[in-house]
Amino acid sequence: MTPQQYCQQITAKSGSSFTLSFAILTPAKRDAMTALYAFCREVDDIVDECTDLSVAQVKLNWWRDEISNLYQGKPIHPVTRALQEVIHPYNLAEEHFREIIDGMEMDLNFNRYADFKQLQLYCYRVASVVGILSASIFGFTHRNTLKYAHDLGMAFQLTNIIRDVGEDARRNRIYLPLETLAQFNVTEDDILNYRETPQIKALLEAQIELAESYYDRALNALPDEDRKSQLAGLIMTGVYRTLLREIKADGAEKVMNARISLGHLRKLWLAFKIWLRR
Repeated sequence: MTPQQYCQQITAKSGSSFTLSFAILTPAKRDAMTALYAFCREVDDIVDECTDLSVAQVKLNWWRDEISNLYQGKPIHPVTRALQEVIHPYNLAEEHFREIIDGMEMDLNFNRYADFKQLQLYCYRVASVVGILSASIFGFTHRNTLKYAHDLGMAFQLTNIIRDVGEDARRNRIYLPLETLAQFNVTEDDILNYRETPQIKALLEAQIELAESYYDRALNALPDEDRKSQLAGLIMTGVYRTLLREIKADGAEKVMNARISLGHLRKLWLAFKIWLRR
């Protein structure tokens, strides 16, 4: 199996909505995004699947060393061997891969976030940095496109947090800032016991508005000359924003006990409509 085939296998297995947009890319950019996604999946799975925190820390440290190997031209792992072909053509910075690992490490050290500033750092590392790397692969001419990618990553991660509130609670994780919970008279116990209360509904609707504001900021920052090259990201914006609005329409508090998602055919239809418009 070649490194690229290994990455394709990981990507296909994930079933992520993000891979939906890869189909419109050129083969070279599709391979680059597949390798980037496979890297994110590898380090994320360490945190999600390893029950021994000390073992997970060792594995993340191994990946830090492997990123050094990558930029020294001697990668070992199939994912980094695939990345070796794309880091220079697309000007992918070493520090960004390290930031992603740092974000995953935060999940080892925190299962609560005191305030939005702390959560913002987490979102930047696990999502905005991925957005910046993706924008570099898609191609851009204006530096404001990196601002767009940063804010879009924030919007995507906040959407994930809202969608997964109940699921995360079952793993004793609360990503909604404790300061924000207090503002809405919601307790940790309310979250951990999956209560569908008016207070939780108000809290989640406020978080939806926050995520919407990041979508707006991202789209307003994207220069017209880069909209065509960033079409893959715009497709995912349409899918994720539709999901966010569906959560609100269904009753935001329902995420406490059910994972709300869009069907595969609906995602394809949304992607097709956005592709036609662009």
